[in-house]
Amino acid sequence: MAVNVGTVDRALRLIVGVALIVAPLLNFMELGANTMVAYGMMAVGGILALTAVFGMCPIYGIFGIKTNSRT
Repeated sequence: MAVNVGTVDRALRLIVGVALIVAPLLNFMELGANTMVAYGMMAVGGILALTAVFGMCPIYGIFGIKTNSRT
């Protein structure tokens, strides 16, 4: 699969993804109080972090979006 996520997009995805994973674990703003919300946040954060690490977003691929200027 081709890399379709640009550098700025990857950095933002990684920052937001890590924040969504860590916030419920630290019980930031009582976000860990509801278990379903905490697991949902961690799942979304994990997906964002993985797309940042691999540089490939399946949703971007479906819609033909590329934020990577090198391809």
